[in-house]
Amino acid sequence: MQIFREKDPLVQAIQKVKSEGKSIGLVPTMGALHEGHLSLVKNALKESDQVVVSIFVNPTQFNNPDDLEKYPRDLEKDLELLSSLGDIWVFTPAAGELYGEKILSERFDFEGLEAVMEGKFRNGHFDGVGTVVKRLFEIVTPNKAFFGEKDFQQLQIVRKLTEKTGLPVEIVGCPILREESGLARSSRNERLSDQNRKKAAFIYETLKEAKELFGTESANYITEWVEKKFQEHPFLELEYFEIADSKTLKKITHKEKGNQYRAFIAAYADDIRLIDNIALDN
Repeated sequence: MQIFREKDPLVQAIQKVKSEGKSIGLVPTMGALHEGHLSLVKNALKESDQVVVSIFVNPTQFNNPDDLEKYPRDLEKDLELLSSLGDIWVFTPAAGELYGEKILSERFDFEGLEAVMEGKFRNGHFDGVGTVVKRLFEIVTPNKAFFGEKDFQQLQIVRKLTEKTGLPVEIVGCPILREESGLARSSRNERLSDQNRKKAAFIYETLKEAKELFGTESANYITEWVEKKFQEHPFLELEYFEIADSKTLKKITHKEKGNQYRAFIAAYADDIRLIDNIALDN
C-alpha cells in the first residue's frame, strides 16, 4: 500500500501505470471505513489494475458545522483495513491540496436532481459533492469510479456530473451492504449505541413493508402509512419519505409502465441522521 498526501506524486504514479496500458479504479470516501466501503474496494480491485482510495472529509458538503465536527475520523484504522485487501494506493490530502486557498464549492446545475430529498434538506450539499468529485476525477483520471447505492441520489448526481462535464469516467453503482439487523452500513452508525443500532433497523423494516405495499397501493397511501408508523415510533424521527422515479428522482403520484421506482428515507436517531433506500421493482 502506498499513501499519497499530495496530488503531484499521485498524478506521476498514475501516469506511469497508464503508460503501461493499465486501468485505474477510484473509490472516493470520507474515511471511517466499514464493510460497505470495503465491498466497493473489492469491486474496484476486480475491475481495475490499480485502485486508488481517497480518504477526505469534504467540508463543503456539510451544511451543518456540528455534523462536520462530529464526523468520525480514524485514519490509522482505515489504513489497517485497506492494507488487508491488497496493493491499494491511498490519497489522503489536506483541504488546501484539493481546494487551494479558498475552500468553496463550485455551482452546478444537475437538472433538478439536486433539488429534491437530500438537496431539499441540506442546502449546498450537492454542490460540495460535485466539487470534490470533479476535482478527484481530474487528479486521479480513473477509468472507473465506484459508489454505493445507499447514497443513491449522490450516485445519480455523479452520473449527471460526468455527463455534463464530459469527464471520461464510468460510474459503477454497487449494492447496499447491510448489518445483520438490516440497517444500512454507514460511518454514522459508529455513533449509535448497540441498543439504538437495533432500534434503527426499523428504517429498513419499514422500507421492506413499503415495497410490499407498492404492488397494490398508491404512492400517497404508502407515504401516509410510513409517516404514521414513524409517528408511533418512540425513538426515530422521520425527516422525509418519498417514492420517486429512479432516473429523474422526481416524486411520483402514480406508477407508469416501464418506469423504475425507489423509496427513499431519512430519519434521525437522536442527533444522528440516517438515510436508506430500496428498489421497488425487483
